[in-house]
Amino acid sequence: MPNGRYRLHDPEERVPPADEHFQCAPGPTGWRYVSRTVPLGDRDTPDASGGTVDLTLDALGRPVRLELTAPPWRVRGAALGGLTWVRMGTDGSDPTESTAQARAFAGRSPAFLVATARLLRLHPGAPTARVRLVTFAPPHLAPRTHDQGWTLLGTDGHPTDSGDLTVEHYRVDDLETGERYTAHLAGDVVLAAPGIELEDLDGPPSRGGPFSPAE
Repeated sequence: MPNGRYRLHDPEERVPPADEHFQCAPGPTGWRYVSRTVPLGDRDTPDASGGTVDLTLDALGRPVRLELTAPPWRVRGAALGGLTWVRMGTDGSDPTESTAQARAFAGRSPAFLVATARLLRLHPGAPTARVRLVTFAPPHLAPRTHDQGWTLLGTDGHPTDSGDLTVEHYRVDDLETGERYTAHLAGDVVLAAPGIELEDLDGPPSRGGPFSPAE
């Protein structure tokens, strides 16, 4: 059950850098990730929060529950005939329900990279997979529906005290803007990606269960 901390940077500086303190674990029917994000200037203030993520996937990698906050906004969503979500104030005011024919949610948190990779379950040498996402971007959590292309470039094995660790290297293409980047994942942990640095990790990434490639 990994616990750790990511350092988040926004290359376009739309939101301040922050630390995302997270915990994630597989279960008998899927995977859950919870986190609290603290702006760097508020690191010494325990109650300061730039937002939270609570994401649950089923055994096939589909989002069965999402709760995302970036005060003063909140989003609650799930996979239901595509994706369905409600965007509202953190006090529950002005709720707006929306739907999209998409397969997964995305956003600033590294959790969403893990979630998309687990949904696609690519093998090395497999063709690029196209996936439609709904992204909620801070600071307003305004939704954006768009397509990405995911390619598993390869995997590396690294010996550790708890056994061999497989690192997956993905190329991710935004098929609308042409933006391209590489993300490096080990189990249910993002080791590195643009704007994401793994700073601390207490325990090895989870392996097996929903994190094994589909047969």
